Amino acid sequence: MATTNFQSELYELKSVLHNFAYKLTRNQDDSKDLYQETAYRALVNQDKFRTGTNLKAWLFTIMRNIFINNYRKKIKQNTILDSTDNDFYINSGSTAVLNDANSNILMKELQAMIDDLEENIKTPFMMHYYGYKYQEIADQLNLPLGTVKSRIFFARKELKQAIGKNYSESMTFG
Repeated sequence: MATTNFQSELYELKSVLHNFAYKLTRNQDDSKDLYQETAYRALVNQDKFRTGTNLKAWLFTIMRNIFINNYRKKIKQNTILDSTDNDFYINSGSTAVLNDANSNILMKELQAMIDDLEENIKTPFMMHYYGYKYQEIADQLNLPLGTVKSRIFFARKELKQAIGKNYSESMTFG
């Protein structure tokens, strides 16, 4: 097909192609871009078009493929990467050495504070710490549910105060 004949047939299909582009994109500006990209690719690849075949179907196929490729690119760009703290440490490039000395000391001090609690609040608190649910604690200790919740609350409050006394200069508790 001659270049001028191809261009004139392409121009005759302009409104049909614009309508199809708008149907795909549902946006006026995007449909203009899609039409322009389709026309460009059709002109660049006009030697691949076989004379006597359906030009409109060929152009629609080009447009649909461009739209699908652009859609896939857009979806990949919108993919959210998980950037948790672990990724930071993995990607930091430096080697981290875990020093458990401070945490071991703190755990021993915390355990001593828990041991100093009165037994009636320490038992429900430790059961809750080990994963028992409030109702399970209440059933096992034969106490009302509200009493169990109160005792756990008071244990937390006393521990907070004890920690505040020991570490008042470095920590603030509300």
